[in-house]
Amino acid sequence: MHWNAAIIFALTAPVTALIRFQCSQLVTQRLDPLVSPGIVPSPHVHQIVGGDSFNITMDPKKDMPGESTCTTCQFSEDFSNYWTAILYFRARNGTYKRVPQLANSGFAGATGGGMTVYYMQDPLYDQQQKSKVTAFQPGFRMFVGDIAARTKAQASKFRQLTYTCLETMGSRDHETVAFPSHACKVGIMTSLRFPTCWDGVNLDSPDHNSHMAYPESGTFESAGPCPASHPVRTSQLMYEVIWDTSKFNNKEDWPEDGSQPFVWSFGDATGFANHGDYLFGWKNDALQKILDTPCYVNCNGAKTQTVAEMNKCAGLPEVVHEDIDGWLTELPGGHQAQYN
Repeated sequence: MHWNAAIIFALTAPVTALIRFQCSQLVTQRLDPLVSPGIVPSPHVHQIVGGDSFNITMDPKKDMPGESTCTTCQFSEDFSNYWTAILYFRARNGTYKRVPQLANSGFAGATGGGMTVYYMQDPLYDQQQKSKVTAFQPGFRMFVGDIAARTKAQASKFRQLTYTCLETMGSRDHETVAFPSHACKVGIMTSLRFPTCWDGVNLDSPDHNSHMAYPESGTFESAGPCPASHPVRTSQLMYEVIWDTSKFNNKEDWPEDGSQPFVWSFGDATGFANHGDYLFGWKNDALQKILDTPCYVNCNGAKTQTVAEMNKCAGLPEVVHEDIDGWLTELPGGHQAQYN
């Protein structure tokens, strides 16, 4: 597989087998209506992007496009919600500081940095769309990753949740499944690639993952076939989030033993517990139409909005009243850095 070189190629050449768009940050709080619905505050801090109908419960029967008034995503008919944990820096004195985010290349000015979202019909290195994939359905939701993972073996259940140490904004080489062990000139990019085979029946499952599966051999990128238990091939959903760790590159502030200083908002200091959440909320059949149309970024018939328009939707009212941005003696929710 030539994934890293392929991403660089995709950003510089006409590619018709994916859509790629930015979403500004909607809200950053301890809220998680997928894993802990109705619980305020949820156990750890997340950053959420997408439709402004996001709330603490997110009833599966909820009409997300109908109840939303706007979205922070570039495709204006996408009222889905996408979210990840937040990254913190742990200083030598044991205090924590939230790591800010950067917007991806081509999306400067997106509020809070946000994230880049991909829906891929074919392997990224294919220049032509060859496959038919099925869009997710209203009420569909899923989770990828394991917040308890602290070893490479534990993380291996979920494929391709990776980190890239950015020497430039265009860096895409040398992905790792643990946090980079050295200072990164520009920052750290996290990439989360979701499973691509659906059972065709269940919109969710108790673990928010079992209704989805990986190809029975190979990967989505190598065009591996779906298993019989999960025969419906969906698009490859992928998030990219860029963390501006450059602000924390002074080694005198790192732990005395020289170990890497970054920690997820739930306490994982290894990086193996990288994870993401998704609630489908595209209006009508807008996503299926896009997936059926060979296009890259700007798709004929798809409704888009500018970064400035996306930003107007950013900023939901505060539900959890706590400091998540100052120098903290513990992570919000009472977490401390965990290495095992």
